[in-house]
Amino acid sequence: MGRTRTLGMSDDTSRVPSYTVPCDDYVHVVEFSPFASGTPASLLAYGGNQYVVVGTCVFQEEDLDVEGVKFNVLRAFHHELRVDALAWSPESHLDRIPTIRFCTAAADRRLRLLTSDLQDRHEVKVMEGHSSYINHLVFEPSEGKQIASVSDDHTCRVWDLDGSQTATFRLRSPGISVCWHPEEVFKLMVAEKKGTIRFYDLVTQQAILSLDSGQSPLTSADWCLTNTIKVGAVAGNDWLIWDITRSSYPQEKRPAHRDKAQQFKWSRANENLFATTGCPGKVNTQLLIHHLGHPQVAGDDRLGHGGLWPELAPHAPAVRDRRR
Repeated sequence: MGRTRTLGMSDDTSRVPSYTVPCDDYVHVVEFSPFASGTPASLLAYGGNQYVVVGTCVFQEEDLDVEGVKFNVLRAFHHELRVDALAWSPESHLDRIPTIRFCTAAADRRLRLLTSDLQDRHEVKVMEGHSSYINHLVFEPSEGKQIASVSDDHTCRVWDLDGSQTATFRLRSPGISVCWHPEEVFKLMVAEKKGTIRFYDLVTQQAILSLDSGQSPLTSADWCLTNTIKVGAVAGNDWLIWDITRSSYPQEKRPAHRDKAQQFKWSRANENLFATTGCPGKVNTQLLIHHLGHPQVAGDDRLGHGGLWPELAPHAPAVRDRRR
């Protein structure tokens, strides 16, 4: 206890945190909500050993009265186990009657759907079905009435909010990442560890398109939600970019990290910006910001033994990753 983790951190003295949040224990997951909160503030959740803290971030770009960044804790929630993954619901908002809804994954192979009004109402729905570690989950982005999750059990599962499974896709290797189309709610993208990325139609429950990285293990993939013909991923030491209208093979591929790449995230504001991270626990683990069309790295943060997880460009929270 009494340890401090930062939401922006670097060993380079020229790169200092915008804001530091003192935490009482290790932080394993940090997630900005990708959805509007109904206020100028952005919703942020971080979780660790048996807890999730929900708060708001207001940036100077959004409120000129704020100097840099202002973080405010809304509530801390008890969580039975360490939080390994977390996804925000689009139903979370702070205007009118506040509602907070997010879903977590833990080592007991269960999903937990938490709903709160930040006062007296606090509900937890446990969802069971996966038989191995859950690697990633996401809400359907328009109404938030469904959740998709991928697991080491070689499945992608789609759930209603009552915990019923509406679809199960059998994969050929562990599911690593899952993304939902921002407008066409019947399209789902699933990335597998062996290097294949498939797009599924939730109506027919059939694969409609596949991409091949040509290498494994693929450790992370993301759908560019500002231009959905673009898909990005990291596999081995490289980052890879596809134009899904042109080929099933990557249009661009370049080395990114000496000690293997771990995470890929597109900017939510610019279709040409994306971030990659190195493998947690390695010396000089890095967050690299890349710009398509520019061969040089747009940004470079060295994080010692930590891991930086960009969730809402241009703001990137940094935490230690100690999942496995």
